[in-house]
Amino acid sequence: MNPQSPYTDDAAVARTFEQVFFELRKVIVGQTRLLERLLVGLLSRGHCLLESVPGLAKTLAAETLATVVGGSFARVQFTPDLLPSDIIGTRIYRGSTEKFDVELGPAFVNFLLTDEINRAPAKVQSALLEVMAEQQVTIGGVTYPVPKPFFVVATQNPIEQEGVYNMPEAQRDRFMMKIVLHHPSQVEEMEILDRMAVSAPEPAQVIDLHELVELQRRADAVYVDRSVAQYAVDLVQATRTPEQYGLADLGPSVGLGCSPRATLSLIRGAKAIALLRARNYTTPQDVFDVAPEVMRHRLMLTYDALAQDVTADQIVNRILSSVPATWVSPKPNDPATAGR
Repeated sequence: MNPQSPYTDDAAVARTFEQVFFELRKVIVGQTRLLERLLVGLLSRGHCLLESVPGLAKTLAAETLATVVGGSFARVQFTPDLLPSDIIGTRIYRGSTEKFDVELGPAFVNFLLTDEINRAPAKVQSALLEVMAEQQVTIGGVTYPVPKPFFVVATQNPIEQEGVYNMPEAQRDRFMMKIVLHHPSQVEEMEILDRMAVSAPEPAQVIDLHELVELQRRADAVYVDRSVAQYAVDLVQATRTPEQYGLADLGPSVGLGCSPRATLSLIRGAKAIALLRARNYTTPQDVFDVAPEVMRHRLMLTYDALAQDVTADQIVNRILSSVPATWVSPKPNDPATAGR
Protein backbone atom coordinates (compact mmCIF):
# COMPACT_ATOMS: atom_id res chain seq x y z
CA MET A 1 0.00 0.00 0.00
CA ASN A 2 1.16 3.56 -0.62
CA PRO A 3 2.85 4.79 2.61
CA GLN A 4 1.29 8.24 2.10
CA SER A 5 -2.20 6.82 1.72
CA PRO A 6 -4.84 8.26 4.08
CA TYR A 7 -6.41 4.80 4.28
CA THR A 8 -4.36 3.31 7.09
CA ASP A 9 -7.11 0.88 8.07
CA ASP A 10 -10.48 -0.44 6.94
CA ALA A 11 -12.29 1.99 9.24
CA ALA A 12 -10.86 4.93 7.29
CA VAL A 13 -12.07 3.35 4.05
CA ALA A 14 -15.55 2.85 5.52
CA ARG A 15 -15.72 6.49 6.65
CA THR A 16 -14.72 7.65 3.18
CA PHE A 17 -17.46 5.64 1.49
CA GLU A 18 -20.01 6.94 4.01
CA GLN A 19 -19.07 10.48 3.03
CA VAL A 20 -19.19 9.63 -0.67
CA PHE A 21 -22.68 8.13 -0.38
CA PHE A 22 -23.82 11.11 1.71
CA GLU A 23 -22.80 13.56 -1.00
CA LEU A 24 -24.35 11.44 -3.75
CA ARG A 25 -27.64 11.19 -1.86
CA LYS A 26 -27.73 14.95 -1.36
CA VAL A 27 -28.40 15.17 -5.09
CA ILE A 28 -29.90 11.80 -6.09
CA VAL A 29 -33.14 10.69 -4.45
CA GLY A 30 -33.49 6.92 -4.19
CA GLN A 31 -31.68 4.86 -6.86
CA THR A 32 -29.53 3.28 -4.14
CA ARG A 33 -28.65 0.29 -6.29
CA LEU A 34 -27.57 2.57 -9.14
CA LEU A 35 -25.23 4.58 -6.90
CA GLU A 36 -23.69 1.46 -5.36
CA ARG A 37 -23.19 -0.22 -8.74
CA LEU A 38 -21.58 2.90 -10.22
CA LEU A 39 -19.08 2.85 -7.37
CA VAL A 40 -18.50 -0.86 -7.93
CA GLY A 41 -17.72 -0.18 -11.58
CA LEU A 42 -15.43 2.72 -10.69
CA LEU A 43 -13.49 0.72 -8.10
CA SER A 44 -13.24 -2.24 -10.49
CA ARG A 45 -12.00 -0.11 -13.41
CA GLY A 46 -15.01 -1.32 -15.37
CA HIS A 47 -17.55 0.62 -17.40
CA CYS A 48 -21.31 0.77 -16.91
CA LEU A 49 -24.25 0.70 -19.29
CA LEU A 50 -27.43 2.29 -17.90
CA GLU A 51 -30.81 1.52 -19.42
CA SER A 52 -34.05 3.32 -18.68
CA VAL A 53 -36.59 5.66 -20.16
CA PRO A 54 -35.58 9.35 -20.07
CA GLY A 55 -35.74 11.40 -16.90
CA LEU A 56 -34.41 9.02 -14.24
CA ALA A 57 -31.24 10.95 -13.27
CA LYS A 58 -28.73 8.90 -15.25
CA THR A 59 -26.80 11.97 -16.38
CA LEU A 60 -27.07 13.65 -12.99
CA ALA A 61 -25.76 10.56 -11.20
CA ALA A 62 -22.66 10.33 -13.39
CA GLU A 63 -21.92 14.04 -13.16
CA THR A 64 -22.38 14.04 -9.38
CA LEU A 65 -20.05 11.07 -8.96
CA ALA A 66 -17.38 12.88 -10.98
CA THR A 67 -17.70 15.91 -8.71
CA VAL A 68 -17.50 13.87 -5.51
CA VAL A 69 -14.24 12.17 -6.53
CA GLY A 70 -12.70 15.25 -8.14
CA GLY A 71 -12.58 13.97 -11.72
CA SER A 72 -12.99 15.80 -15.02
CA PHE A 73 -16.31 15.18 -16.76
CA ALA A 74 -17.64 15.35 -20.31
CA ARG A 75 -20.94 14.41 -21.88
CA VAL A 76 -21.49 13.37 -25.49
CA GLN A 77 -24.99 13.15 -26.91
CA PHE A 78 -25.06 10.30 -29.42
CA THR A 79 -27.03 10.99 -32.60
CA PRO A 80 -27.35 9.20 -35.96
CA ASP A 81 -25.01 11.70 -37.65
CA LEU A 82 -22.25 11.50 -35.01
CA LEU A 83 -18.76 10.62 -36.26
CA PRO A 84 -15.96 8.73 -34.44
CA SER A 85 -13.84 11.90 -34.59
CA ASP A 86 -16.51 13.67 -32.53
CA ILE A 87 -15.50 11.41 -29.65
CA ILE A 88 -11.80 10.71 -29.97
CA GLY A 89 -10.64 13.80 -31.88
CA THR A 90 -9.07 14.46 -35.25
CA ARG A 91 -6.32 16.25 -37.17
CA ILE A 92 -7.13 19.78 -38.33
CA TYR A 93 -5.19 21.67 -40.98
CA ARG A 94 -4.17 25.18 -39.92
CA GLY A 95 -3.69 27.47 -42.89
CA SER A 96 -1.73 29.97 -40.82
CA THR A 97 0.98 27.43 -40.00
CA GLU A 98 0.45 25.11 -42.97
CA LYS A 99 0.53 22.19 -40.55
CA PHE A 100 -1.91 19.68 -39.11
CA ASP A 101 -2.77 20.07 -35.45
CA VAL A 102 -4.38 17.38 -33.35
CA GLU A 103 -7.56 18.36 -31.56
CA LEU A 104 -8.42 15.81 -28.89
CA GLY A 105 -12.05 14.89 -28.42
CA PRO A 106 -14.21 14.76 -25.29
CA ALA A 107 -12.99 11.23 -24.51
CA PHE A 108 -9.96 12.72 -22.79
CA VAL A 109 -11.52 13.08 -19.35
CA ASN A 110 -11.81 10.93 -16.23
CA PHE A 111 -15.59 10.52 -16.48
CA LEU A 112 -17.18 10.24 -19.90
CA LEU A 113 -20.96 10.09 -20.17
CA THR A 114 -22.22 8.91 -23.54
CA ASP A 115 -25.92 9.67 -23.67
CA GLU A 116 -28.21 7.41 -25.70
CA ILE A 117 -25.39 5.30 -27.11
CA ASN A 118 -27.81 3.21 -29.14
CA ARG A 119 -28.90 6.21 -31.21
CA ALA A 120 -25.54 6.25 -33.03
CA PRO A 121 -24.47 3.75 -35.72
CA ALA A 122 -22.16 0.83 -34.98
CA LYS A 123 -18.97 2.53 -36.22
CA VAL A 124 -19.35 5.26 -33.60
CA GLN A 125 -20.12 2.75 -30.87
CA SER A 126 -17.02 0.80 -31.91
CA ALA A 127 -14.83 3.91 -31.63
CA LEU A 128 -15.99 4.43 -28.07
CA LEU A 129 -15.54 0.81 -27.08
CA GLU A 130 -12.01 0.82 -28.49
CA VAL A 131 -11.13 3.68 -26.14
CA MET A 132 -12.71 1.78 -23.26
CA ALA A 133 -10.67 -1.34 -23.97
CA GLU A 134 -7.32 0.21 -24.92
CA GLN A 135 -7.40 3.32 -22.69
CA GLN A 136 -5.85 5.21 -25.61
CA VAL A 137 -6.60 6.47 -29.11
CA THR A 138 -4.50 6.78 -32.23
CA ILE A 139 -4.81 9.93 -34.34
CA GLY A 140 -2.61 10.45 -37.36
CA GLY A 141 -0.34 7.57 -36.39
CA VAL A 142 0.30 8.97 -32.90
CA THR A 143 -1.06 7.29 -29.78
CA TYR A 144 -2.60 9.43 -27.05
CA PRO A 145 -3.45 7.83 -23.67
CA VAL A 146 -6.64 8.95 -21.96
CA PRO A 147 -6.41 10.26 -18.38
CA LYS A 148 -6.43 7.76 -15.53
CA PRO A 149 -8.66 6.74 -13.97
CA PHE A 150 -10.97 6.53 -16.98
CA PHE A 151 -14.62 5.61 -16.43
CA VAL A 152 -17.34 5.45 -19.08
CA VAL A 153 -21.02 5.58 -18.24
CA ALA A 154 -23.16 4.91 -21.30
CA THR A 155 -26.91 5.34 -21.29
CA GLN A 156 -29.38 3.75 -23.66
CA ASN A 157 -33.10 3.72 -24.19
CA PRO A 158 -35.00 0.42 -24.23
CA ILE A 159 -34.68 -1.14 -27.66
CA GLU A 160 -38.46 -1.01 -28.11
CA GLN A 161 -38.27 2.77 -28.59
CA GLU A 162 -38.02 4.28 -32.06
CA GLY A 163 -34.79 5.48 -33.63
CA VAL A 164 -32.37 3.21 -31.79
CA TYR A 165 -29.72 0.78 -33.02
CA ASN A 166 -29.37 -2.57 -31.27
CA MET A 167 -25.83 -2.79 -29.87
CA PRO A 168 -24.00 -5.93 -31.10
CA GLU A 169 -23.32 -8.63 -28.51
CA ALA A 170 -19.54 -8.25 -28.79
CA GLN A 171 -19.83 -4.57 -27.94
CA ARG A 172 -22.20 -5.11 -25.02
CA ASP A 173 -19.73 -7.61 -23.59
CA ARG A 174 -17.20 -4.77 -23.15
CA PHE A 175 -19.35 -3.22 -20.45
CA MET A 176 -18.73 -4.66 -17.03
CA MET A 177 -22.31 -4.06 -15.89
CA LYS A 178 -25.68 -3.18 -17.31
CA ILE A 179 -27.80 -1.34 -14.74
CA VAL A 180 -31.54 -1.09 -15.32
CA LEU A 181 -33.26 1.86 -13.65
CA HIS A 182 -36.86 2.06 -12.53
CA HIS A 183 -39.22 4.91 -11.73
CA PRO A 184 -39.05 6.32 -8.19
CA SER A 185 -41.57 5.29 -5.58
CA GLN A 186 -44.34 7.62 -4.46
CA VAL A 187 -42.36 8.64 -1.37
CA GLU A 188 -39.22 9.26 -3.41
CA GLU A 189 -41.10 11.34 -5.96
CA MET A 190 -42.50 13.53 -3.18
CA GLU A 191 -38.96 13.94 -1.85
CA ILE A 192 -37.83 15.08 -5.31
CA LEU A 193 -40.56 17.73 -5.34
CA ASP A 194 -39.59 18.93 -1.86
CA ARG A 195 -35.93 19.26 -2.81
CA MET A 196 -36.65 21.05 -6.05
CA ALA A 197 -38.87 23.57 -4.22
CA VAL A 198 -35.65 25.18 -2.96
CA SER A 199 -32.26 25.61 -4.60
CA ALA A 200 -30.80 22.36 -5.87
CA PRO A 201 -28.21 20.90 -3.46
CA GLU A 202 -24.57 21.02 -4.54
CA PRO A 203 -22.36 17.98 -3.88
CA ALA A 204 -18.96 18.48 -2.25
CA GLN A 205 -15.74 16.80 -3.29
CA VAL A 206 -14.82 14.03 -0.83
CA ILE A 207 -11.66 12.52 -2.35
CA ASP A 208 -9.24 13.31 -5.15
CA LEU A 209 -8.06 11.14 -8.02
CA HIS A 210 -4.95 9.94 -6.16
CA GLU A 211 -7.14 8.67 -3.33
CA LEU A 212 -9.47 7.05 -5.85
CA VAL A 213 -6.56 5.14 -7.37
CA GLU A 214 -5.56 3.98 -3.88
CA LEU A 215 -9.11 2.74 -3.26
CA GLN A 216 -8.95 0.86 -6.56
CA ARG A 217 -5.75 -0.81 -5.38
CA ARG A 218 -7.40 -1.79 -2.11
CA ALA A 219 -10.27 -3.34 -4.06
CA ASP A 220 -7.74 -5.32 -6.09
CA ALA A 221 -6.25 -6.66 -2.85
CA VAL A 222 -9.54 -7.98 -1.41
CA TYR A 223 -9.23 -11.71 -0.70
CA VAL A 224 -11.15 -14.18 -2.88
CA ASP A 225 -11.54 -17.69 -1.51
CA ARG A 226 -11.34 -20.57 -3.96
CA SER A 227 -14.96 -21.49 -3.27
CA VAL A 228 -16.11 -17.96 -4.12
CA ALA A 229 -14.26 -18.15 -7.43
CA GLN A 230 -15.86 -21.56 -8.08
CA TYR A 231 -19.31 -20.08 -7.45
CA ALA A 232 -18.64 -17.37 -10.05
CA VAL A 233 -17.48 -20.01 -12.54
CA ASP A 234 -20.57 -22.14 -11.87
CA LEU A 235 -22.92 -19.21 -12.50
CA VAL A 236 -21.33 -18.50 -15.86
CA GLN A 237 -21.08 -22.17 -16.82
CA ALA A 238 -24.79 -22.55 -16.08
CA THR A 239 -25.54 -20.09 -18.89
CA ARG A 240 -23.64 -22.31 -21.36
CA THR A 241 -24.55 -25.81 -20.18
CA PRO A 242 -27.68 -25.36 -18.05
CA GLU A 243 -28.48 -29.09 -18.16
CA GLN A 244 -25.42 -29.79 -15.99
CA TYR A 245 -26.98 -27.69 -13.24
CA GLY A 246 -30.47 -29.16 -13.36
CA LEU A 247 -31.73 -26.40 -15.66
CA ALA A 248 -32.25 -28.32 -18.89
CA ASP A 249 -35.45 -26.38 -19.60
CA LEU A 250 -33.36 -23.22 -20.07
CA GLY A 251 -31.43 -24.74 -22.97
CA PRO A 252 -33.94 -23.83 -25.71
CA SER A 253 -34.03 -20.23 -24.45
CA VAL A 254 -30.30 -19.46 -24.36
CA GLY A 255 -28.62 -19.13 -27.74
CA LEU A 256 -25.27 -18.03 -26.37
CA GLY A 257 -24.08 -18.02 -22.77
CA CYS A 258 -21.87 -15.53 -20.97
CA SER A 259 -18.23 -15.09 -21.98
CA PRO A 260 -15.20 -15.46 -19.66
CA ARG A 261 -15.36 -11.67 -19.25
CA ALA A 262 -18.45 -12.29 -17.15
CA THR A 263 -16.50 -14.51 -14.75
CA LEU A 264 -13.76 -11.90 -14.42
CA SER A 265 -16.33 -9.16 -13.89
CA LEU A 266 -18.14 -11.18 -11.22
CA ILE A 267 -14.93 -11.46 -9.21
CA ARG A 268 -13.90 -7.85 -9.74
CA GLY A 269 -17.37 -6.68 -8.79
CA ALA A 270 -17.45 -8.93 -5.72
CA LYS A 271 -14.13 -7.46 -4.55
CA ALA A 272 -15.40 -3.91 -4.97
CA ILE A 273 -18.71 -4.51 -3.23
CA ALA A 274 -16.91 -6.23 -0.35
CA LEU A 275 -14.73 -3.14 0.06
CA LEU A 276 -17.82 -0.92 0.02
CA ARG A 277 -19.20 -3.11 2.82
CA ALA A 278 -16.03 -2.69 4.92
CA ARG A 279 -14.65 -6.19 4.35
CA ASN A 280 -11.28 -7.33 3.05
CA TYR A 281 -12.63 -10.69 1.84
CA THR A 282 -15.41 -11.73 -0.52
CA THR A 283 -18.34 -14.06 0.05
CA PRO A 284 -20.68 -15.81 -2.40
CA GLN A 285 -23.27 -13.18 -1.47
CA ASP A 286 -21.07 -10.50 -3.05
CA VAL A 287 -20.97 -12.48 -6.30
CA PHE A 288 -24.72 -13.08 -6.06
CA ASP A 289 -25.42 -9.37 -5.59
CA VAL A 290 -23.53 -8.18 -8.68
CA ALA A 291 -24.54 -11.11 -10.90
CA PRO A 292 -27.72 -9.58 -12.42
CA GLU A 293 -25.87 -6.49 -13.65
CA VAL A 294 -22.85 -8.48 -14.83
CA MET A 295 -24.74 -11.25 -16.65
CA ARG A 296 -27.96 -9.81 -18.07
CA HIS A 297 -26.48 -8.08 -21.12
CA ARG A 298 -24.15 -10.96 -21.99
CA LEU A 299 -26.88 -13.53 -22.59
CA MET A 300 -28.11 -14.01 -26.15
CA LEU A 301 -31.63 -15.40 -26.17
CA THR A 302 -33.04 -17.53 -28.96
CA TYR A 303 -35.76 -16.27 -31.28
CA ASP A 304 -38.21 -18.68 -29.67
CA ALA A 305 -37.47 -17.23 -26.25
CA LEU A 306 -37.92 -13.68 -27.50
CA ALA A 307 -41.19 -14.66 -29.16
CA GLN A 308 -42.41 -15.98 -25.81
CA ASP A 309 -41.33 -12.75 -24.03
CA VAL A 310 -38.62 -14.52 -22.04
CA THR A 311 -36.12 -12.00 -20.65
CA ALA A 312 -32.45 -12.28 -19.73
CA ASP A 313 -33.31 -11.27 -16.17
CA GLN A 314 -35.64 -14.25 -15.87
CA ILE A 315 -32.86 -16.58 -17.00
CA VAL A 316 -30.36 -15.04 -14.58
CA ASN A 317 -32.82 -15.24 -11.69
CA ARG A 318 -33.44 -18.94 -12.39
CA ILE A 319 -29.70 -19.60 -12.37
CA LEU A 320 -29.15 -17.62 -9.16
CA SER A 321 -31.95 -19.49 -7.41
CA SER A 322 -30.70 -22.91 -8.56
CA VAL A 323 -26.90 -22.90 -8.49
CA PRO A 324 -25.70 -23.53 -4.91
CA ALA A 325 -22.86 -21.69 -3.18
CA THR A 326 -20.66 -22.61 -0.23
CA TRP A 327 -20.45 -20.15 2.67
CA VAL A 328 -16.97 -18.74 3.23
CA SER A 329 -15.69 -18.15 6.76
CA PRO A 330 -13.97 -14.78 7.34
CA LYS A 331 -10.21 -14.63 7.39
CA PRO A 332 -8.91 -14.99 10.96
CA ASN A 333 -7.27 -11.56 10.94
CA ASP A 334 -10.21 -9.73 9.41
CA PRO A 335 -10.92 -6.61 11.52
CA ALA A 336 -14.57 -6.62 10.45
CA THR A 337 -15.14 -9.71 12.60
CA ALA A 338 -13.12 -8.65 15.62
CA GLY A 339 -14.96 -9.12 18.88
CA ARG A 340 -17.73 -11.25 17.39
